[in-house]
Amino acid sequence: MVIVNASAGLGYCGGWTAALEEKFRSHGVAPDITLARSGDEMIARAEKAVADGAPLVVAGGGDGTINAVASVLVGSRTRLGVLPLGTLNHFAKDLKIPLDLDGAVANAVLGRACQIDVGEVNGRIFLNNSSLGMYPDIVRDREQQQKKLGRGKWLAFGHALFAALRRFPFMSVRLKINGEAHLRRTPFVFIGNNEYLQGLTMGARERLDSGKLCLYVAQNPTRLGLLRYALHALFGKLAEARDFDVLSASELVIETRHHRLRVATDGEVTHMQPPLCYRSRASALSVIVPAA
Repeated sequence: MVIVNASAGLGYCGGWTAALEEKFRSHGVAPDITLARSGDEMIARAEKAVADGAPLVVAGGGDGTINAVASVLVGSRTRLGVLPLGTLNHFAKDLKIPLDLDGAVANAVLGRACQIDVGEVNGRIFLNNSSLGMYPDIVRDREQQQKKLGRGKWLAFGHALFAALRRFPFMSVRLKINGEAHLRRTPFVFIGNNEYLQGLTMGARERLDSGKLCLYVAQNPTRLGLLRYALHALFGKLAEARDFDVLSASELVIETRHHRLRVATDGEVTHMQPPLCYRSRASALSVIVPAA
């Protein structure tokens, strides 16, 4: 079963589908390809595959698409294959999955199964990270600009980022982690599924099987302070930055006085009711990765 996100407007029509089918057939596999027009359709097809006992479901799209399909496969015997067709493809990069389509298809057919962790917040799965504060606001603003003003993704993101920095909203949170409580007033909280590296590989992860979440939170920074944190991260010294916490644990809780919060999981924003209960589901997902 191959599920491709066709709602991104990248021209996945008849000729492209036939070419993709031929790539699989060249490795001796006859694929059942679905061009899904919505997240609900992707999830429904993945659920049917699991119910039918399919050994492998291949998801084609960006990190949000991979998340949607993976959320169905978590805890099952069905393995996940990845065709990285998005813009950033963080998940594929961290697992060293080829970014070109030919290489990704070959990996899905010939690669080996690897058990990895997934993060979970209030029952919602994330493969890369979850955040609250500025980032979900930026994503929401970017999507509104794309829909209402017809702006491109990166132009809309730039406008949304500028607007967020101008507002610079703060929130007060109580973090419960490793048996301790921390009160923080901050513009953002970031939780990674496993540890994110710093330095020139900032944004990447060395492993996805430690059974840990990694929390990053700044304490009452200024706009200039955010720039300093970025420089610390660039040179691999973020953990040494003043008033910046980097903590890891298998589970944590975030409390706030807000009745509802916008929470981002792998770039998708939903509303959740606090407390936000995070946990690592160790080795819960089987993914096809390069054999070497």
